[in-house]
Amino acid sequence: MKTAIFAGSFDPFTIGHKDIADRAKALCDELIIAIGHNERKQYMLSLDERVKVIRDLYKYDLNVRVETYDDLTADFAQRMNADCIIKGVRSVKDFEYEREQAEINFNLTGIETVILFARPGLECVSSTVVRELIHFGKDVSDYIPTK
Repeated sequence: MKTAIFAGSFDPFTIGHKDIADRAKALCDELIIAIGHNERKQYMLSLDERVKVIRDLYKYDLNVRVETYDDLTADFAQRMNADCIIKGVRSVKDFEYEREQAEINFNLTGIETVILFARPGLECVSSTVVRELIHFGKDVSDYIPTK
């Protein structure tokens, strides 16, 4: 694979996201971590904050770059001349959703989706859970990557 897109809102970027990104970057020449922004959605972190966090994590990885987009993932992937879209899956529920998205994305652009399954122990880590823990004042340092 040459260029792969790993897309998500990453609000916040978790250890689960980092694990998928790290595994994906070993499979391609260039990994674009694509931060989607939907103006109809309310985020905990601003787009600039999300970009900074992820760029800081990958500042020494020459084959990783961080971009933002506000349209369909398939359209963004096509604009970036991506060879595939990387998606992480934690559960059967995630799998069904991502399978449907993969089919739509392929129908729109011909770009394949590659699924990487969450490693054992990371299946319960999601941005939604981390945001909930933050809301209730809990320590989330075990779920947020620092390097």
